[in-house]
Amino acid sequence: MNKLSSGARSRMLGMMIEGMSIGAISRVTGASKNTIAKLLADAGEAFSDYQDRTMRGLTCKHIQVDETWSFVYPKQRNVAGTKAALKGAADVWAWTAIDADTKLIPSWFLGARDIAAAQHFIGDLALRLANRVQLTSDGHKPCLQAVEQPFEADIDYAMLVKIYGEQSGAKGRYSAGECIGAGQRRVEGRPDPTHIITSSAERANVSMRMGTRRFTGPANAFSKKAENCPHALAIYFMHYNFARIHQTLRCTPAMAAGVSAKLWGLSDMVVVLEEWEKSQAQALN
Repeated sequence: MNKLSSGARSRMLGMMIEGMSIGAISRVTGASKNTIAKLLADAGEAFSDYQDRTMRGLTCKHIQVDETWSFVYPKQRNVAGTKAALKGAADVWAWTAIDADTKLIPSWFLGARDIAAAQHFIGDLALRLANRVQLTSDGHKPCLQAVEQPFEADIDYAMLVKIYGEQSGAKGRYSAGECIGAGQRRVEGRPDPTHIITSSAERANVSMRMGTRRFTGPANAFSKKAENCPHALAIYFMHYNFARIHQTLRCTPAMAAGVSAKLWGLSDMVVVLEEWEKSQAQALN
C-alpha cells in the first residue's frame, strides 16, 4: 500500500485546517478521497490521544464553557425522511472549554445537548485541572446539573443567563432572537463578578466555525459520517492549541499555558501522527 510522504501529509492537514473538504483536497492534490479520509481518521485519533495525555495538571484560573451546533448528514428534523442517511445522522453539539487567560482549549466533547453529554464533558474537564478555578457557563441547565459531582464544591461557579427577544424574519430560522440583556447568577463558591463572562468561549466557537467547515452553519458543509466529525475537531484543536499564534498573546495557547515550550508547525503535527502510527503497529505485534 502506498504511503503519503510527510510533506504531503503536512499539506493536506493544512488544507483541512483551512476548512477545505475532502473532495476539494482530492481535486487540488490528486490524492484519492479514501486516502484523504484515512488521513483524517488517523490524524484525528493521534491528535486526540496526544492532547488527552498532555492536557493534564493544568493551572487555569478562569474557565468558560459553551456548546455550538452542527449536524451529521441531515438535520435532526429531516432524519426520518432521508433514505441515504447513515447511522449516527442527527444534530450534534460541540462542547468546548477555554481558559480565558491563555486561550487554551483543554477539553471538548461532541454529542447531544443533554445532561449525559454535560456530565461527560464537565467530568473530563475537572480531571484536567490542578487547582480551584472559576467556571462560567451560559444558562443551559445541564451544565448546572453536571458541575457539582466532579468538582465536589471545590469551585467558584457562576452562570451568565442571557435574555433574548422574539425571533423575526429569515434570521429567526437559524438563530435565537436578539440578546436584549444578561444576568449573572452565582451558583457555587465566590466567583469574581468581573470574570462572569462567556465572550472568550463564544469567540472560540466563531473561530471553530471558520476553521472547521463541518461547523460553518446551515449550508452544504457538514459531516456525512458521524465518526469524521470528532476527527476534524481533534485536528482543528491540535493546530489551534499548539501551532496557531494568538494575536493578543503573541504565542500559542499551549505556550501561554505552559503545556508546550515551542511554537509548533504542521511538520510537528505530522511527527505526532507518525509516532502514534508506530505505537499502533507495535500494539498489534
